[in-house]
Amino acid sequence: MANTTIQAWTETTVLLKYEDQREVRYRVYRDDAGVFQEITEPDGSPIHKLEIPDGMKLDKTSYEVMLRYVLLDILAA
Repeated sequence: MANTTIQAWTETTVLLKYEDQREVRYRVYRDDAGVFQEITEPDGSPIHKLEIPDGMKLDKTSYEVMLRYVLLDILAA
């Protein structure tokens, strides 16, 4: 099965802690292995790929909230 786009590449500014922010791009897609949210820098450099539990269908706002928490977790590590 080829990749199926759930949400196309979206550029956004993610508000982090203490008025910090980060420009990122993300997309949500399904492939043979599952559903994923792929996060990159604006230039396409990879940041993180998150596997989303099968059957978890979200709207665009929810994907952006999840994106913020993923970035906060990655930056804290």
